[in-house]
Formats: sequence, structure tokens, C-alpha cells
Amino acid sequence: MRHLLSFFRFHLSRRVAFAGVVLGALGAATLTLFPATAQEEPVQIPPPAIAFVESGTTATAVFAGGCFWGVQGVFQHVEGVTRAVSGYSGGGAETATYEQTGSGTTGHAEAVEVSYDPSVVTYGELLQIYFSVAHNPTQLNYQGPDRGTQYRSTIFAATEAQAAYAKDYIAQLDEAELFEKPIVTTIEPLDAFYPAEQYHQDFLTLNPTWPYIVIHDLPKIAALKALFPNHYRDEPVLVGTL
Repeated sequence: MRHLLSFFRFHLSRRVAFAGVVLGALGAATLTLFPATAQEEPVQIPPPAIAFVESGTTATAVFAGGCFWGVQGVFQHVEGVTRAVSGYSGGGAETATYEQTGSGTTGHAEAVEVSYDPSVVTYGELLQIYFSVAHNPTQLNYQGPDRGTQYRSTIFAATEAQAAYAKDYIAQLDEAELFEKPIVTTIEPLDAFYPAEQYHQDFLTLNPTWPYIVIHDLPKIAALKALFPNHYRDEPVLVGTL
């Protein structure tokens, strides 16, 4: 029982707001959960005005946009993505853990490393999905109920070309005024990516009835299917065991 309650307190405290905990006669914990904010609607946006030139059959992009469960889940359903791993970027190797990143003092953001085939899906198309359905790029240092710099909207650019392209796309979207507020997404150099603990990988697929997933993340998958039917894949590409 003590282990179960510790799990809920630590792993859910930054995911949902607790309305109450009632201990049953047999010692089971009953949790009544309410979202801190309602699920926000996706925004239909145009693709980047110019194409991003890529060569080869594999490339990598790293995106941060709130809880990595949902961001990973979205990109796992994108045709052409060969792997999407939850992890941490922005800080050092010694602090790349869930507990330390959750303090908001490490420089890390919860991020997802997306490996993809540019001949099937381009970096520009991934950016379009990222800004449209994976998260809300107008929320500064939070997403939904999750608060702190570890939940910031950030593109970790692997190359200067990625950084410049993302910057131009943000300017294009801001000029079009498709969002209610300006985009606050930052662009940071990708110094390193550290995979998250195994229990975070494939979390959306493995826990489809988890209250946080139902409220905040499954609507993103539905939006991906509705807005990007040509890019949607029904069977997600899973990480499995790292």
C-alpha cells in the first residue's frame, strides 16, 4: 500500500490535480481525478512555405512540448517515423532523470527524439504536426496541468539548418495569426538527448485508460487522424525495451 501511494503521489502529482483520496475498507486507494485545465482544441495550420531539403533515409528531430507521454504518442502514429523515444534534453547527463527533471532546476525539458525517413515524412511536416496537434505552442513553461520549465515548448535543433527552418516557420505562423496568442516556442541547440526511464516509454499505448492519457493525450491522437489523414498510421511504432 505504501509503495502504491508513493507511486501515485510522485508520478501523478505533476500530471493531474488530486480532488481527494479515500481509503477503502480493504485498504485500497480510490482516487478522484480532475484535470487542471480542459483539453485544448488543435489548430489547423499550413505547412512551411518552403520545403526543407534532406537527403538519406534517416534523420532525427527532438521536440519538447509538455508531458512526453502525449508527444511521443503522437509521433508514434505518424507514417514515416521509425522510432520516437521519450527523454530529456537541455541539461547535463547527471540530472537526466524524471525525479531531478521534475524539480524544474536542471535545464532539462521532457522531450521526444523522433527518428524518421525523410522520403516518407519531412522535417517540415513533423513541425506542422508538432505545432498543430502535439501541444499548444502559445503556453509559456506549461502545458495543461503541467507547470515548470521542464514542460516548455522547445525545438532542440540538431543542425543550424533545422534551427533556421524552425525559426522561419514560427515567423510564418505568427504572421498568419492562426493562434490566439503569439508562439512562445524556443529553439535550442541539441547538445544531447537522454532516454527516459523504461516505464515512460510507450506510456500512452500501454496505459490507454490512465486518466491523464484519456483527458489530455488521446484527443491529440484523434486530432492527428482527423487533420493529417495522409500521415496517420493506426498502429504506433513502439520503442519496446531500450
